[in-house]
Amino acid sequence: MTKQQKKNRLLILVIFGMTIIPFLIAWGLKENPELVKGKTNSGQLITPSISTERADFTGFDKFSTESLGELAGHWLIVNVIPNTGCNEICLDALLKTKQLRLMLNKELPRTRRVVMLFKEPTAEIANEWWLKDTLLWRLRRTENKEDNALFLSLLREENKITPALTEKLIANEDREFALNSDLIRVKPNAELARKIMAIRKGTLPDGMLLLIDPLGNLMMQYEPGFNTYKVKDDLMHLLRISQIG
Repeated sequence: MTKQQKKNRLLILVIFGMTIIPFLIAWGLKENPELVKGKTNSGQLITPSISTERADFTGFDKFSTESLGELAGHWLIVNVIPNTGCNEICLDALLKTKQLRLMLNKELPRTRRVVMLFKEPTAEIANEWWLKDTLLWRLRRTENKEDNALFLSLLREENKITPALTEKLIANEDREFALNSDLIRVKPNAELARKIMAIRKGTLPDGMLLLIDPLGNLMMQYEPGFNTYKVKDDLMHLLRISQIG
């Protein structure tokens, strides 16, 4: 074997190692969740972990159906809406995950934000949720008392965002860009829904949160009212040790 052939062989082995090692780490975390236990702040590890596949989800709408391919190979920040309504706790959890993803900075492209709907709301109700998810963060980022009062009012499902308020919140931004959503909305199939329900002993609370790894394993769950900063710490820890997605 010539010197050049040895170099080529070594290069192939290095490339192979760089490809397979992240998957081995992810598999190791799935099989040995105790490696993570004790190093997270507020989440609860799902043990044994639950695996999911692309076929376990269907898109709630056209955008989400076309975006299902984005689920594979990314860390998924998953809001859960168990009922046909989304109360203040539920909607606040949606807005928290929007904030959470932005807080990831350079790690943001490794994640996707998902909402899992266990019961199907009417299109009118759901569209109001998505509109609030897109716009209400603009009120949360200010320290204005009137904005805060309006924010708390609009968290209540019976209060709607009017066309006039939409224009006011968008202000001088490009309308199409301002109303663009990163939220992929999916419905689990009956088997996956049953498995997730079993984690909670049959009752899913409004506002709970799940983390799913890039191989489709449900890794962690968070209670309603979760602390965004603590979830961020957990997720950053998982991103560092996995190097996948």
